[in-house]
Amino acid sequence: MKILIVTDAWIPQTNGVVRTLQAIESSLTAAGHRVRIVGPNRRSPTCWPLPFYPEIALEFFPFRHLNHAFETFAPDAIHIATEGPLGAAARLWCLRHKAPFSTAYHTRFPEYFSASWPWPLREPVCHMTYESLRRFHAPSRAVMVPTDTIYEALAAHGFKNLVRWSRGVDTILFKPYGKDFAPFADLPRPLLLYVGRLSIEKNVRAFCALRTAGTKIVIGSGPDMKKLQTRTPDVVFMGHMERETLARAYAAADLFVFPSKTDTFGLVLLEACAAGLRVAAYPVPGPKDVLGGAEAAAFAVLDNDLQTAVDKALTLPDTILLPRAFAEKHSWDVSAGEFYQNLGLESAKKA
Repeated sequence: MKILIVTDAWIPQTNGVVRTLQAIESSLTAAGHRVRIVGPNRRSPTCWPLPFYPEIALEFFPFRHLNHAFETFAPDAIHIATEGPLGAAARLWCLRHKAPFSTAYHTRFPEYFSASWPWPLREPVCHMTYESLRRFHAPSRAVMVPTDTIYEALAAHGFKNLVRWSRGVDTILFKPYGKDFAPFADLPRPLLLYVGRLSIEKNVRAFCALRTAGTKIVIGSGPDMKKLQTRTPDVVFMGHMERETLARAYAAADLFVFPSKTDTFGLVLLEACAAGLRVAAYPVPGPKDVLGGAEAAAFAVLDNDLQTAVDKALTLPDTILLPRAFAEKHSWDVSAGEFYQNLGLESAKKA
């Protein structure tokens, strides 16, 4: 089958959406399908970086770009991964041509947007954003969501055609390499690690504010990086790391801390588990869905007070076996199988 995926988030961005789509493309291609991913054309004169977040570029008025992709590829299935200008243009094309399509809910934009507004306006802004997203996804034959909590939240806001689409982890790349990692060699332990984008919605400031007798390490980049470096000189900022180096950094740490309260899943949680790390996080969508079960209680602590979660997690047995075994149950092949099933291609073939 020929599957076309349209996404506003694509290479060279580094985030959960990009990593997910790369993994799905690889798995589906290995299964014999043809996959084409259409992201922003950075050579287009209407593709502009966001002024407050230059790492992200959005392509506006991409109709010629999309028309060429649709006509030359002639897909059997169309999946719109994001709700940005490229995703909106693909949605319009599908509606005009009466072409069925699926969508995905990767990002909790209502919570992101409302968090930056004054407190009295947060609830109405959040509600308005949910309404806008509900209308965007309404024509979709399948709105793919990563967890039960997100499914229930969207259903409560009137979203229809919701289906589950889990996430996975590359357990060949992310594994327990050992604690010998040169960039960490002289840092006092325990090593508390955060990996991800440095932006306000990720709540990295909560990580930086933690008390520890060891070292707080941040890997990643983003618009908040300079401000965080200035305000928290006790934190070690290592910037972006390539995947192989990042995998070894995970394994060399002592505890992974996930401070975000607005992620829909959090792929880094599974990457940390695959490396054999204990985890501390808030009991919110994402961590609660991934690590809220009894099996994860042996290596993960969720608490409304992040400092308490960290302190308790550090008292858990430091064994790589339990988090590693947990991560091995979450493969990208299973995730890709769910994605393919949600496209409805099998039922279409039978019909």
